[in-house]
Amino acid sequence: MNQSPKVSFGQSTNLVGLPTALLASREFNAHPVPLDISGAREMNKNLFEMLSHAPDLADAGVAFQSYMNAMFGIDPEQQENKGPTRRYRSSFLRLLKGWGYDSNSHEGAVLKGWVQSRFGLIPTFHKEVIDRISGPVWNTYVEEKMSSRFHNNSIYTQLDMLYTFCQWALRHFGSEAKTHHTLYRGTNSFDEHQIVERIDKRQVVMRINNLASFSSDRDVAGCFGDVILTAQVPAVKIVFFNTLLPVHPLKGEGEFLVIGGEYLAQASYI
Repeated sequence: MNQSPKVSFGQSTNLVGLPTALLASREFNAHPVPLDISGAREMNKNLFEMLSHAPDLADAGVAFQSYMNAMFGIDPEQQENKGPTRRYRSSFLRLLKGWGYDSNSHEGAVLKGWVQSRFGLIPTFHKEVIDRISGPVWNTYVEEKMSSRFHNNSIYTQLDMLYTFCQWALRHFGSEAKTHHTLYRGTNSFDEHQIVERIDKRQVVMRINNLASFSSDRDVAGCFGDVILTAQVPAVKIVFFNTLLPVHPLKGEGEFLVIGGEYLAQASYI
């Protein structure tokens, strides 16, 4: 496990009102503060009024999905069907499905692009290590994140609402005092998630890609690599978790989508 050089975390602007370098730091991860994407909650007051009457997470998930279907026309009855080729409107569910197959897919690029836009963090890996802005790997990422195939139907706004609903659900149906979740990631390579510093034989500081999958189940994480990373992930950096919605493409793996940055992690072999 070779130590990687420290590089810039990303752009200076974001939509959460904190400096990007602070948001990405291990200090923030140790002492997080609430994050709100500018305008996401204010522009959807009706949704949160509806959610306030949900007795449990299952009912809240159904209400959220119904609202999204009506707002963005992504349920079967509202899908576009013009001409011989059926073109589906982009939806956050379609991005989750693509991510589940391959986080380096076009859908993965759109999701990483959303994190860059909203939180300021640039990806460190997409198919290959992104070692410089404007290099060939970066250019591939930019082309894919802007693909018209997925980049329509206000897809970033959909993701804003998914994150905002996720944070609302964690506060209302989790423990409000629970600031962190113990999550696991299996890996065989440290290209995507780079070692910044070794603390001791097992503790390392990792620079996690700007969006990454973790699992709440250590055994599931072990299916994805011989090295298990254990991290205390701030609740405010969770974009999605596998029980958030009643139906979605990432069921069954205890999966969490997590915003990256520098994480203190325990690295252990299976």
